[in-house]
Amino acid sequence: MELNQIAFILFFLASMAFFAMSARKLIATLRLGKADNRLDNIPKRLQNVFTIAFLQTKLLREPVAGTLHLLIFWGFLALSLVVIESVMEGLLGHFSFSFLGGGYSVITFSQEIFCLLVMVGVIGSLWRRFITKVKRLQVDAHGSKDAAMILSWIFLIVTSTLLQNATRISIGTYEAGMSFPISSSFASFFSYEQSTYILEKIFWWGHIGLVLAFLNYLPYSKHLHVLTSVPNVFFSSLKPKGALIPINLQDETLTKFGVVDTDDLTWKQLLDGYTCTECGRCESVCPANLTGKPLSPRKIIVDTRRRTVEKSPVMMAGRLEMNQEVANNTLLDHYITEDELWSCTTCMACVNECPVMIEHVNEIVDLRRALVLNESRFPPEVKTVFDNLERNFTPWGFSHSTRADWAEGLNIPTMAQVGDAKNVDVLFWVGCAGAYDARYKKVTIAFSKLMQHAGISFAILGTEEKCNGDAARRMGNEYLAQTMMTENIETLNKYNVTKVVATCPHCFHSLSKEYPQFGGNFDVVHHTDFLNQLVEEGKLKVDGKKKNVQTVTYHDSCYLARYNDVIETPRATLQATGAQLIEMPRTKDKGLCCGAGGGRMWMEEHHGKRINIERTEEALATGASTVASACPFCMTMMNDGVKAKDAAEKVQVRDVAEILLDAIEQKASI
Repeated sequence: MELNQIAFILFFLASMAFFAMSARKLIATLRLGKADNRLDNIPKRLQNVFTIAFLQTKLLREPVAGTLHLLIFWGFLALSLVVIESVMEGLLGHFSFSFLGGGYSVITFSQEIFCLLVMVGVIGSLWRRFITKVKRLQVDAHGSKDAAMILSWIFLIVTSTLLQNATRISIGTYEAGMSFPISSSFASFFSYEQSTYILEKIFWWGHIGLVLAFLNYLPYSKHLHVLTSVPNVFFSSLKPKGALIPINLQDETLTKFGVVDTDDLTWKQLLDGYTCTECGRCESVCPANLTGKPLSPRKIIVDTRRRTVEKSPVMMAGRLEMNQEVANNTLLDHYITEDELWSCTTCMACVNECPVMIEHVNEIVDLRRALVLNESRFPPEVKTVFDNLERNFTPWGFSHSTRADWAEGLNIPTMAQVGDAKNVDVLFWVGCAGAYDARYKKVTIAFSKLMQHAGISFAILGTEEKCNGDAARRMGNEYLAQTMMTENIETLNKYNVTKVVATCPHCFHSLSKEYPQFGGNFDVVHHTDFLNQLVEEGKLKVDGKKKNVQTVTYHDSCYLARYNDVIETPRATLQATGAQLIEMPRTKDKGLCCGAGGGRMWMEEHHGKRINIERTEEALATGASTVASACPFCMTMMNDGVKAKDAAEKVQVRDVAEILLDAIEQKASI
């Protein structure tokens, strides 16, 4: 056995031992988290890994950055055979995949091309970070230094591969030609002298040494995602998108609720912290952050990692009680503040853009739950909302007895009058805004008239309907939310309700995605989907060929577009009326939140610019005469924004149902 071989074996074993120690430490840290079953539906999980992790579909939502990352990622995958070949050569003294024959030429050719592509990706990434200075990448000096070091490291790894190949071509180990297209082009720079043999060893050791050192540095870098991103995607939630995880309030062993510190998090939430790439995609789309609020989704996850790194070694050593400084710190308050948490609109833009499937909103709501349920800490406006919900079953201060007043004279029966849901086509879930808000009652009436036009038999619950629980739940009051949800489910089941239509996206989402958690299984459809189906079936007749002068820009509700993928049907319905549709820059599942979600509808904005003003300015910039919406919260926020911008005389805010009803009534009057 040669000295070179002995040296490599010792170096390799030491590297693997150190990496195993680091991996074991990471796994032990994750085991400190609470249980969370993430091994259901393996085929679907593998599909996510293929599409999201390997095809990088979420990264490619930002084409330039996504393409650069794709080059580096796939380059590393392609070059893994080079690493394996080098390791085997070091362990055995001599090894090559050349026994594959012609296949080896394909391997070496592709590896050289990928080396070049990785270099392009690295240079492009460095350019964007340090020359173009993309805003979301300018986090802190440490992060930039770490990124520069990692990118340079990768550049040196692929460069050493090409230099190793070039020297081997020079000394005759490899044959120049298309099997090594890049290395062959500069192999002549190395002479046939003894120095070339020395350089070949230097480049070989340089390549494998850089790879093993890189592997051992990753667990201590923000680029740990190189190792954890694929597992994190594999273990990402397969539950209905946007559905919050319930607290088992029947568990009498619970001494606190929500998340106060990292040991209250699940192992998957801890893994999220270690997987965060700090790329800033979440922050760049966060409506709160964009308008000067203290919230940064990236900071929430990075702070989780920082606290985990601080606390986990002390916990694993069993010395938490002896280290009072660490014990007295908590994730909540010492790392993440109340203002950050209450700034969140739960719009899910952060989750939607995260390329490694981090679940920011769940953690934010869990932290809110701790504030509300353990300490009754919340803004004064939130107390008013909770009081109203407890007394009147609505976030507003209206009397519950007036909930069905909007329907007077419209010949709309209640479910109590109908007796059983089998006697109607659908239950119309009106929602709090639809029943009480002066402006949105007009939408409720318009939608009811459309169903009557189409010959749909429907009923409402009237005073038996209560708030769906969305506001309380996302404000952190899980107890109040579950109380209303279970009471509503009991009422719906009493009438054997199976099909429900709702005009409010928050009601729609809660009834369809979260009520099943408590035994409420209903076929729930949003009114825009329902109306589009009626138009397509010819039950609602409009003349789409007759163009009108109305120009419309459609504002996507977060709870429709991002939470439930209801994107095209509202647009199809608007276009069926003959309206000219003009899109805003941020639209569809990339649309900007109106600012009302997550309970923000009832809270004041004390920091920065109002979110609804930011969104209204985008809508007004299109020049459209009408801003269309499909959500009561969005309508309120956009209406307020239009008034604040003194544009109410030029631009109107209308629901899709109102625009469709106008088109039908105009056609009927001709």
